[in-house]
Amino acid sequence: MQNRISSFPPLIDDQSEILILGSIPGVKSLEKQQYYGHPQNKFWTIIFHLFNEEFTEDYNERKNILKKHHLAVWDVIDSCERKGSLDSEIKNEEANRIDELLEEHAHIKAIFCNGGKSYKNLQKLLGKNYKLPIIQLPSTSPLHTVSFDSKLQEWRKILEFLA
Repeated sequence: MQNRISSFPPLIDDQSEILILGSIPGVKSLEKQQYYGHPQNKFWTIIFHLFNEEFTEDYNERKNILKKHHLAVWDVIDSCERKGSLDSEIKNEEANRIDELLEEHAHIKAIFCNGGKSYKNLQKLLGKNYKLPIIQLPSTSPLHTVSFDSKLQEWRKILEFLA
């Protein structure tokens, strides 16, 4: 049997307006105890590009950038069994209580899913006609081989909800 892994607590506060949901952290992120900790994952590069911020490797600074721009980050999966980091290897998953998080943080205007797994899981949890927009974005994972510029262009949709 594979080891059970768990997600991190949400990065959210009372000013958060956008919720970005991944599936569950990969091996490198779990080792570092950081969201999107794999050096080839483009999540942080995209966030810094979107908001014209100077890139940093410092995780506390990265979290401060999210807060500054009213972004929250969490995962749809609370825990699961998985060998490696592939979403396709996820087994026996338990969902996070996204509905409760959204009730507690009424300022959230839209939910963006980092890839297909989080999007499909979220639709199962909240339903297809949820009261907030739920938008699937291309995964920032290095395994999703779309060009950086294409990913960045899609991720710009976040800015429309912060205007």
